[in-house]
Amino acid sequence: MIDHFTLTVRDLKASVAFYTAALKPLGYSVKMDFGEFVGFGDTRKPYFFLKPGAVSPAPQHIAFAAANRALVDAFHVAALAAGARDDGQPGLREQYHPHYYGAFVVDPDGHPIEAVCHMPAAAASAPAPASPKKAKAKVAKKKAPAKKAKRR
Repeated sequence: MIDHFTLTVRDLKASVAFYTAALKPLGYSVKMDFGEFVGFGDTRKPYFFLKPGAVSPAPQHIAFAAANRALVDAFHVAALAAGARDDGQPGLREQYHPHYYGAFVVDPDGHPIEAVCHMPAAAASAPAPASPKKAKAKVAKKKAPAKKAKRR
């Protein structure tokens, strides 16, 4: 639903260092750097941007997707090592849904940051499903012989 999100931070250099370390276990890294505007994302594009300025007095909650529970754990360790304050150890939060596995920290500007995996424990350790393009290609390959059949 969300294409991208921009967070205003007090110290851009310090925040880029923090998010570089905290998001690395999740597979996110700097994808764009325009000096005063830095974007983090995955292999597709940046989704999360930082810009310097006056920080809103209202903290902004951000949850980053994790492919599995081990990555949620790794995010928590990396974020704390990078200077975050613990705001909730990794674990199930069944009040949200039975498979909600999250870890919570507060970043240097006071924003509550989370990594979350929504998969059941067994599925969360399985390989990621093929991308939609790869899945369509496999379906197309299976259908190809039928298209070559003679028409009557």
